[in-house]
Amino acid sequence: MTFDDLGLLPELRRVVREEGYTEPTPVQAQAIPLVLEGRDLLAAAQTGTGKTAAFALPILQRLKPQANSSFSPARHPVRALVLTPTRELAVQVEEATRTYGRHLPLLRLTTVYGGVPIDPQTAALRGGVEILVATPGRLLDHVGQRNVALGQVEVLVLDEADRMLDMGFLPDIRRIIELLPERRQNLLFSATFSDDIRRLSGSILRDPATVEVAPRNTTAEGVRQIVYPVDRDRKEQLLAHLIRKEDLRQVLVFTRTKIAARRLATWLERDGIAAEAIHSDRTQPERTRALEAFKRGDVRVLVATDVASRGLDIEDLPHVVNFELPFVAEDYIHRIGRTARAGAEGDAISLVCIDEVDLLRGIQRLLKRALPWAVEEGFVPDRHAEPRPVHARSSYSGGGRGASAVVGARPRAASGRGARR
Repeated sequence: MTFDDLGLLPELRRVVREEGYTEPTPVQAQAIPLVLEGRDLLAAAQTGTGKTAAFALPILQRLKPQANSSFSPARHPVRALVLTPTRELAVQVEEATRTYGRHLPLLRLTTVYGGVPIDPQTAALRGGVEILVATPGRLLDHVGQRNVALGQVEVLVLDEADRMLDMGFLPDIRRIIELLPERRQNLLFSATFSDDIRRLSGSILRDPATVEVAPRNTTAEGVRQIVYPVDRDRKEQLLAHLIRKEDLRQVLVFTRTKIAARRLATWLERDGIAAEAIHSDRTQPERTRALEAFKRGDVRVLVATDVASRGLDIEDLPHVVNFELPFVAEDYIHRIGRTARAGAEGDAISLVCIDEVDLLRGIQRLLKRALPWAVEEGFVPDRHAEPRPVHARSSYSGGGRGASAVVGARPRAASGRGARR
């Protein structure tokens, strides 16, 4: 199948070719015709599967007949509303949609999110926009100030809906939905079909088509996963050692808390490794500058909380490190989904201390398999700190040296690149 088979307008097929895309991804191939038909949609797709184009391209096509050159804001009401959980994802969706619509110049598009001055957003909204990408809280701020009306919305998209529920946005989402026309198309995209997502979809969607392009709770095929047992007070040293030993570039490191992210970034900087922290306490301009420096290669390590586990659009990100395992096992999948996108390969490294053994077991139960692991020479943890068996075995693809998936067996020390690959 090609994009020519999906019924898209010539202007949209042209931009797809210009961007270098030849074949649609599975979610695009399934979702685009359904959205063009006007169907409600419940779609489960992992990050990196091309889901933004799956809704942006058909929305642009549906709105094209209403595009006009009038200067009157009344002629440019909000017709498509995309809600996202984070500022970063909102910006990326807006940028991607603007790219796809560059040959449809009469459709106006803007994004609103917190952490930045509200006045420029107010001016854009009052000037009229057809497509609005927003985070729920800032959108309600604009509604409260009467900067935007949502009474003519024809298409509602909930992107990363499961993440929005995790972040407590359900009350805001329900308030926003009350402001929308009853007759509209609803598109809900989620990494998984959790019970909460099914309940939400049941209250919003009407006779939805279902698209599921990846099994529930799976990781991308190209992710090489490895666990390094280590004493808690030696995690920083082990991380720095691995970065230098393997000459790792563009390393996205996850911590559980903002304090831990700040401390780790500072520690790495003092140790001579260029690092930045990104978390919810940083202003949007600070987060944007840190992300751009990371993409350029000026910053070697980006330390993030789970605010960055979804929606960060970093092409060819090669390495993700779990400095601390997440408390929620599903977040492990979201974190490591930042690498090995669109068929690429990448490494997901987890540094696990004795206090995190139960968290590791939870992740392995979710994945229904044991994760391969190895002890790095010079960082063998105290014997009393070794995790217990998880009653499963697996070999790490490409590197059996020093690797064992039976947590509790005393592994040989890993040596050289083959131990991790």
